[in-house]
Order: sequence, then C-alpha cells, then structure tokens
Amino acid sequence: MIKINEDRHRFNIKHENKKGSKIPRNTVCLHQVGRGPLVPSLSPFALKLETFLRMHKIPYMNDHSGTMSKKGKTPWITYNGKDIADSQMCIEYLKDKRNLRVDDHLSREEKAVARAIRCLTEENLYWTMCYETFVKNPKSLDLLLKDIFSRPKIFVFKNLVGRLVKKELHGHGIGRHSDTEIWSIGKGDLTALSEFLGDKNYMFGDKASDIDCTVFGMLSMAVWQMKGSRHEAYIHQNLPNLVAYCERMKESFWRDWSQRCRGPGYVQDDLKMYSF
Repeated sequence: MIKINEDRHRFNIKHENKKGSKIPRNTVCLHQVGRGPLVPSLSPFALKLETFLRMHKIPYMNDHSGTMSKKGKTPWITYNGKDIADSQMCIEYLKDKRNLRVDDHLSREEKAVARAIRCLTEENLYWTMCYETFVKNPKSLDLLLKDIFSRPKIFVFKNLVGRLVKKELHGHGIGRHSDTEIWSIGKGDLTALSEFLGDKNYMFGDKASDIDCTVFGMLSMAVWQMKGSRHEAYIHQNLPNLVAYCERMKESFWRDWSQRCRGPGYVQDDLKMYSF
C-alpha cells in the first residue's frame, strides 16, 4: 500500500540539495521532467527509476521542476545530501547504500543476460523511439504535450530538443541509417523482448527483478504514449505478451496510475512524500 503525505514540502530544491535539511534522511528526492498524459512520466528513464523505488518500497518524493543534474542529465536523485545522476547509477547507488539484495534469485548467467537486455533496451531500442518521435513524426508531440505546455513552448521544445536529438542520433550511429533500416532495428528489438519474455509473468519468471523496471519504463512509452507510431502499432498488433506484461507491471506497482497521469484523474504530487 502506498501512502502519500499530502502536506507539501515547500522548499527550494537547489538550496535544499546543498543543505540536505528538508529531505528526510533515507528518503529519495527524484528529480524528473514531469508527468505525462498517458504514462506517469515523459521519460522512460524516470519511470524506470520511480518503479524501482516502488518495487523496493523506498520512501521518496518527486521534484517535477525539470532541473538538470550537474552532468546535464535527468532523471537524478538526491539521497542523504548526495546527488546522483543517470538512472542506472542511481539504482546501483541505492542498492549499495540500502544493502538491497534484489536480484539474488537470479543466477550469474541470468544477471549477465539481464545486463544485455538493458543495453538492448536503453542503448538501441530507445534511439529508434527517439527517431520515431522527433524525426519521423514530430507532430505527435503536439498531441502528447497539448495539456502540459503552451503552444509556444511546444514549438520551442520540438525545435530545440529535436535538433539535439538529431545530433545525438547521428553521434550514436543509428541516425546515419535510412528510415527503413532504423525501423528494422526497432522492430527486431521489440520482437526479441517479446520472444525472451514468452509466457513468463516477468522477464525472469514469476518474480520481478531490476531489469523489469528498465523494460517496463521503455515499453510503457510505446504501448501507451507513442500514439500513431510504428512501435505502438507493431506491439499491439503482433506482440500481445508485451502489452499484457506492461499491464501486469502497472497493476503490481502503479495502482495509482490514473492519478499520476496528466488526465482527468490527475492529482498533483510534486514534493509530496511516498511511504510504504
């Protein structure tokens, strides 16, 4: 059961990061870009990290201001006065500091496979999704962001972030391929995830592990938030086990999903405490 302290902690995030006095000890402050309209985050990496916090019942609060870390990355966390950037580094840091032995049920071979799945998901599939959203179909952002940003802000976002994404796609290498080739990569990655999952409840059986946070964070965007994309159509038409998997993760860790999406049932939770 998730309990939310409705007493909003009013403080300046930047100031309190330095002082570390208003964030309760052993509580995570998760800095992210904000809630999405159909998924509780606009970022798959923020959803991954927040799902990890819920999975392991770590007390936390959200800072939805969009403030970037010193590395220029988001999401990031503040924990006991220390700032950590990069979603996976945040997870590894929390596992160490809280002595979490979360994947002990996995063999060494399974842990190696989980690492490979994370690379496939975050270093390959992710970039095909960026291409789909910012290059192939940037107009989809008008619909996605219409209830979150004003039209001028959406215009600026699409142009500034779009240019940055195109540059990063080229630097990554995937952006040098043709549209057909990029979609072939994305389609292949989705199919691989589906075939590995098979009829299991989670990636490695009946118990969720850390890699499920990663996969769920990424697939949620394609299943629910990338409206009109080839990723969305392919999953729903050909990979029903991935849709069922996302629904299962949602039911397990996000009973308050509708309240955390920017829709009719949305409840503001900026700087509100989550405890378990």
